[in-house]
Amino acid sequence: MRRILAGLVLCTAVASAAVAAEPSPELIATGKTLVEAGDCAGCHTADPTKPFAGGKRIETPFGAIYAPNLTPDRDTGIGAWTDADFTRAVRYGTAPDGSLYYPAFPYPYFTRMTKDDTLAIRAYLGTLAPVVSRNKPPELRWPFGYRGLMRAWNWLFFKPGLFEPDQSKSVAWNRGGYLVMGPGHCGACHTPKNYFGADKSAQALTGSELGGWYAPRLDGAARAGLQSWSEQDIAEYLQTGRNAKSHAGGPMAEVIIASTSKLSDADVHAIAVYLKSLPPARRESIVTPPDEAEMKAGQAVYAKLCIACHEADGSGAPRIYPPLPANALLQSINPSSTLRIILDGAHTVTTPRAPNTGEMPGYAKQLSDEEIAAVTNYIRNSWGNAGPLVTPAQVAKARGQGP
Repeated sequence: MRRILAGLVLCTAVASAAVAAEPSPELIATGKTLVEAGDCAGCHTADPTKPFAGGKRIETPFGAIYAPNLTPDRDTGIGAWTDADFTRAVRYGTAPDGSLYYPAFPYPYFTRMTKDDTLAIRAYLGTLAPVVSRNKPPELRWPFGYRGLMRAWNWLFFKPGLFEPDQSKSVAWNRGGYLVMGPGHCGACHTPKNYFGADKSAQALTGSELGGWYAPRLDGAARAGLQSWSEQDIAEYLQTGRNAKSHAGGPMAEVIIASTSKLSDADVHAIAVYLKSLPPARRESIVTPPDEAEMKAGQAVYAKLCIACHEADGSGAPRIYPPLPANALLQSINPSSTLRIILDGAHTVTTPRAPNTGEMPGYAKQLSDEEIAAVTNYIRNSWGNAGPLVTPAQVAKARGQGP
């Protein structure tokens, strides 16, 4: 009888532990928010019918890697991982077998997340449908395929540690800083990299080229940064993909659709508060304006192809056709994004808050390298703008990076 009672007690205890181990709806909701803030699906989804199942090819300056399976499949995903395995992978870049991840997986940012938030992410991923999808090996140039090199990389460039709140700042500022510098990993695109692919931390969020596009400055630079943007401008851009000053395109458009447009008003406002507070991290370049002949050539192209939508004074129709005067992206030191839009065209981001669409045709076939350089120089240096000179050689290079 005692054995039977002991067995019943043990079964009850095990059952209670199992119930207690079930994540709460609140924890899962927190994890979903953080997964969206990090745009995890953007990298870990190759097939839209199999979200988070990995397999997406990600190009880096050192070759290509393939994002792994994050579904709870026990054989090919993370279903057999312990909480400790998951935390070590996310915050320290170390796989359960002890191998090291490449920093294309942004663990140098995720290390700033709390353990509770890391486990909330795991709780949410655990609610996904398991998908059998085996991880593909990286395709990196020699010698970067040797994962052992990551020990040296981590020793040189990886500084684990939580985000440190600033007690002199507001709750919103600290929440925004946590999202930007932690799960949102904005610097992965917007911070320049050194020869080894590590952030130039002294130039944080001052812009960087990425896959033929240029992720612009997010600091308070006057021409190419956010000095002229209000907190509301930043929030509107993140929620809708457009505002009275600019429209999102390229990789940022994808981030807005899959990530920032899904965040709460409070979190988007917090990000805006944090970004708006950033002073210029480096000086803007001194610009020598194009000569008169170049400006006239560009004006002729503009009058023929652009003026109908963007108007003679470049004012456009805010939130439909982006205005060109004081356009921060347009005046970036790197013209890659502007050239991509002129060559390939653009489609206005469509979100629940801004469902109306707009479209700009591409001119890759219609205009020569010289003509595209001229019109780019014209719009980058008219109406008070000031952008470094663009050459036909830069246009030719951009053509080669197109779709």
